[in-house]
Formats: sequence, structure tokens, C-alpha cells
Amino acid sequence: MDWRDTGILLSARRHGETSAILEVFTAEHGRHLGVLRGGASRKVAPSLQPGAQLDLSWRARLEDHMGAWTVEPQRSRAAAAMGDRLSLSGLNAVVALLSFCLPERESHPRLYAQSERLLDLLGQRELWPLAYLRWEQALLEEMGFGLDLSACAVTGVNEPLDYVSPRSGRAVSAIGAGDWAARLLPLPPVLLGRGEAGDAGILTALRTTGYFLEQRLAPELRDRPLPAARAQFVERFARQAG
Repeated sequence: MDWRDTGILLSARRHGETSAILEVFTAEHGRHLGVLRGGASRKVAPSLQPGAQLDLSWRARLEDHMGAWTVEPQRSRAAAAMGDRLSLSGLNAVVALLSFCLPERESHPRLYAQSERLLDLLGQRELWPLAYLRWEQALLEEMGFGLDLSACAVTGVNEPLDYVSPRSGRAVSAIGAGDWAARLLPLPPVLLGRGEAGDAGILTALRTTGYFLEQRLAPELRDRPLPAARAQFVERFARQAG
């Protein structure tokens, strides 16, 4: 069994004296693991930083074996991430969430394409927060927990929409919410693609998407807490936004 693909490095951990086990999100083969011979060497290890774009070949005797990688680095994103704390925190959140959420060896081409575009924006402070929010929305959609913000779940009208039901993920209008408003999640205009995408609105939106990641997706997929990297990114963004 063998194939060739391009992918985003999620993690690399030492295996034996000189090898490393690489976890990669690939364009056509999803999240995949394999052994890279010599991956722990001084020559190779520096190029294996999370977020790196790799040209990959995978080979195994049987399909269900871990297999072995042949890797050619295409570009590193380490410089953009290391030069800015928010970018580094964001990169850590993205690779941690992909590793946590994605089933092994299941293709997710749309999410892969959006993840690659997002990581290519590292270091661009004016673009990154909104792009990251859109990526979280796409991640929830891909995992089966997408938000339905098309119309009020109670009245059927499509505006004004002010809340999100924590139970169904559907939008709710102020009229539809009634006395239940305090129990609903906020729906800032940025989640609807309306108005200015200011930091305050993005932070509010991230608290809403975060609820579904933490309270719905994590218990369903892994039955363990969401990676701390996600909360650390949001906290750093909140501090920088003031």
C-alpha cells in the first residue's frame, strides 16, 4: 500500500533513537500517522514544526499498519508563528483541535482547504481572528455540530436574530426567546456575516462556538476535555483586544 499527498503537520514525537511518529492532516487521506526514519535527527527535526506544509509519501505492507513516511518540506510556518504570540497561540489551537476532532484516516477535503488557507494567514493580525472564527464554524459543521442561523427556531422568521439555542444550535429571535433569553447563547452579527468584524464581536462569537466545541462536540467524540490550547488562544486574543 502506498500513496502520495500534501499535508499539514499536527505533531511529531520521538520514536526510538532516531525516528519520529508524525501526525499529519492530509488533503485526501485525512488525519494520518506514520513513522519517519531519521525524523529525530538534528538535520530533519527542525523542519518538523507543527503547522509545516509537507509533501508526503506513505507506504505500508498492509493498509491497517501505521506505515512509514517519506517527507519533503514545502514551507514552514514557524517564522510567522514565532514572531507573534497571538499567532503562535492560534497555531497551537488549530493543530490541537484538528488532532482532537478528526477521526483517523477519514477524508475532509473542505476542512483541509480552509485549514491551509487559515494557517497561511499567520502573522496577519488584521485578518487572522475573523478567519479563525470562520474556521471554527467550518470545523463544527464538518463534525456534525454546525450552527443553523438561517431563521428563528421558534417563530420561523429570519431577522432580527439575537440568540443561539445551546441545545439545538439554531438561531432564536428576541421575540421567540421570551423568558428563556437568559439561558440562550449570544448571536453577534459577525456570526451571521453582517456588520463590522470587530474584536469584541469576534470574542463574543468565539464564546458561542466554544460552547458547542466544549459541551457538545468534545463529550460526543472523545469524552474528554477540549485541548487547553483553544482556551489559551481565546484568552490571549481577549487580552490583546483589551
